[in-house]
Amino acid sequence: MTEHSELPTTEAEWRERLTPAEYRVLREAGTEAPWVGEYTDTKTIGVYRCRACGTELFSSDTKFDSHCGWPSYFSPLAEDRVKLIEDTTLGMKRVEVRCAHCDSHLGHVFEGEGYPTPTDQRYCINSISLTLEPAGD
Repeated sequence: MTEHSELPTTEAEWRERLTPAEYRVLREAGTEAPWVGEYTDTKTIGVYRCRACGTELFSSDTKFDSHCGWPSYFSPLAEDRVKLIEDTTLGMKRVEVRCAHCDSHLGHVFEGEGYPTPTDQRYCINSISLTLEPAGD
């Protein structure tokens, strides 16, 4: 899928584009189980794109081992690639991360956890929300 390909306009079209598991996370703000995602421990150099629309979101340069069960990044490629939304579901106050282009759910961002990263942020992203484009491809 190329970046910014034509987006579905209905939920039925999204269901046709995505697998049921992808749809549950990307369109219904679900969460995949920890430690099962294909990118949790990946060290491949490249760019992570939104699985729903192909927008470049994160670089492997910002990926770090948080040992939380999901891929973690200390920043997106650019602030305009994602949008942050207050999330008060599950009785917690969190910040949801969505793709700024197609509004798909990616995960959550946390601050002040003490990771030795330049931003002190952890973008905790579902693997199923991403596709990895290895460098050189």
